[in-house]
Amino acid sequence: MNAPQDPRSLLIARLGSLVDCTRAEGYACITARHEHGAHAVDIDHPCIAIVLRGRKQVRTHAQTLEFAPGDLFLIARRCRMDVVNIPDPDSGLYLTVTIPLCEEVLAAARLLWSDPITGHGQDLARLDSAEFAFDLQRWLASLQAGHYTEARLALAALTVALCRRGHTAMLVPPPPSLAMQIRDLVRAEPAREWQSQHVEAALGVSGATLRRRLVTEGTGLRDVIAAARLACAMDLLYTTHWPVKTVAARVGYRSVASFTRRFNERYGLDPAHIGNA
Repeated sequence: MNAPQDPRSLLIARLGSLVDCTRAEGYACITARHEHGAHAVDIDHPCIAIVLRGRKQVRTHAQTLEFAPGDLFLIARRCRMDVVNIPDPDSGLYLTVTIPLCEEVLAAARLLWSDPITGHGQDLARLDSAEFAFDLQRWLASLQAGHYTEARLALAALTVALCRRGHTAMLVPPPPSLAMQIRDLVRAEPAREWQSQHVEAALGVSGATLRRRLVTEGTGLRDVIAAARLACAMDLLYTTHWPVKTVAARVGYRSVASFTRRFNERYGLDPAHIGNA
């Protein structure tokens, strides 16, 4: 007779079933077969991740954390970080499930939360996923059944539970950023030939206002578009088995050499080293 699995191992096994499922809205399975690192990775919105295989090392200007299977990785607010992903030595696979906390989930949690909301607390946290197994399993069951409203309710409950642990910073809306709005536009259509007039029309601003506001944010339109495309490329390299040539085309690069050079300049990493193909 087999001994019962502990809650942490059982949760890892159930979340691992997502890898073989048809992709649904609301999560991503991040996989890699080679150890590699990337620097200056921008995270625009709060999210959680559960490491299932291998290890993850993360560093910001203020924190250094390492994650093992079963750890819940919370990103409470917008940040930039350096990461190293290390595959499991037995299976040769690195695997993490990431779950973005969309604005609908955060808005629901704000309505439910009755205590003061502060911006205090650290950007990143390492927690035991087993402590949140009930809400995670409700989210998983709802997602697999195609009940997306119930899945978001489970994530709202999980967000409240995380706030009870002192992570209310995720409920504080980030300051308005034009660059972030542009990144969201580009990420929705990364292969589009984005020009200033397209952004102006989508956001309802003049060209002069667009340039002036981006200057005050310390950037420019070309840099914002390039960063958004490369962020999309990183997502595709981790979550698909597409070759680099296909990923480059999907994010608007006609030349693989140009894409590889830009990706390496941005992240300090050759895209071929992620190695899911």
